[in-house]
Amino acid sequence: MERPKDDRRGHSGGAKSHRRHLAMYGVAGGLGAAILAVGAVGEAVAMVRDARLKPKQEALAPVTRERAQAVVSEATYGTGIVIEEEQIPPVPGSRDTKAYHIAKRVFDVAFSSVAVVVGFVPTAAICLLVALDSKGSPIYAQRRVGRYGIPVDILKIRTMVADADDVEKHLNPEQLQQWLSEHKVDDDPRVTKVGKFLRKTSLDEVPQFLNVLSGSMSVVGPRPVEPDELAAYGQSVAEFLSVTPGITGWWQVKARNDATYEDGSRQRLELEYIRDRSLGRDLLCILGTFHAMFGSQKTGR
Repeated sequence: MERPKDDRRGHSGGAKSHRRHLAMYGVAGGLGAAILAVGAVGEAVAMVRDARLKPKQEALAPVTRERAQAVVSEATYGTGIVIEEEQIPPVPGSRDTKAYHIAKRVFDVAFSSVAVVVGFVPTAAICLLVALDSKGSPIYAQRRVGRYGIPVDILKIRTMVADADDVEKHLNPEQLQQWLSEHKVDDDPRVTKVGKFLRKTSLDEVPQFLNVLSGSMSVVGPRPVEPDELAAYGQSVAEFLSVTPGITGWWQVKARNDATYEDGSRQRLELEYIRDRSLGRDLLCILGTFHAMFGSQKTGR
């Protein structure tokens, strides 16, 4: 009589597979819990911040102008700039509704929570590369002007040498003139080797998802500017600062490397978004950003 085959190996294999599945479910559950926790904390911080700092609607333009002027006056450069007293009152577009604001904030919290949790280890690895490539902290905070004229310290992975603010040390007269007028320089000599890659892929912007969670930024919106850049907006400063600035936006997607303050094209694109923002336009910005980062002709910045 043939002896029955020993099926303990089959049972053992099934048990191992079951344990692997349980482990995967555990990791997924833990990751999901972490994302929910990060999102909940971020939303709580944002709600408190908005309630404390948002001006009343009738005082929006003058209060924003006053706050922005204070930031300009305390800036490292451009302190002689005086923002125009007469400001155009912000008028929400037809699609700038309460439902739009709710949907936009839900997306901001969900997307940024995932980015912060999932991107923690890769970001730590990038910071190590930056630290090995050049001296200085791999993360830095840059003062910009945010919604309602409130100063915002946006977080970035450092892509330049540590003393990049000493522009006269690193830039020739032609480059210095370009930087003073546009706050960007072609073939900037201050950018490090690792920084060139980070800028091309926009990975240096990843820490700003923490700004989004705190409510000081959004995933999509006009780019937060340095204080002296506000002079370019004239009587539209209050309008420009009436919405939450973004990691990416209409200007970056439509003409990032071509639009300038000098010809007024950058201001027009930023204000075009503000006056007609919607979920559809936000989606176009996000898709355009991914195309610029990962498409066949990726440009990053």
